[in-house]
Amino acid sequence: MAAEEPPTFYVAVGGRPTFERLVRRFYQGVANDPPLLDLYPEEDLEPAVERLTGFLEQYWGGPGTYSERRGHPRLRMRHLPFKVNPAQRDRWLHHMRDAVDELALPPLYEAELWAYLERAAHAMVNTFED
Repeated sequence: MAAEEPPTFYVAVGGRPTFERLVRRFYQGVANDPPLLDLYPEEDLEPAVERLTGFLEQYWGGPGTYSERRGHPRLRMRHLPFKVNPAQRDRWLHHMRDAVDELALPPLYEAELWAYLERAAHAMVNTFED
């Protein structure tokens, strides 16, 4: 008898509802942080909520809806039009840390998620100018 495949990270942490909670909580912080909010060209953050939720759920093993709608993620390329300096990265990480903490994931899953988010945030830095 073959061993069962372990669930994907996406399934193990609760699927789309977990990623929706994460992203909505993150954008609550962004909405009240004018220097970070300036990086978002749309007045309504809902499209950004949908994009980030879709990206994260696809990255962690959920449906591939993000790529079906938007093509390959190309995160660094998509962020090049915006000045992302270390201060902006740190603001982003601050709000994301609050959102991750509110999920109260089991420690192993929390650590894996946070490690990815930190790596991704550092990779988006494209300038050291203010």
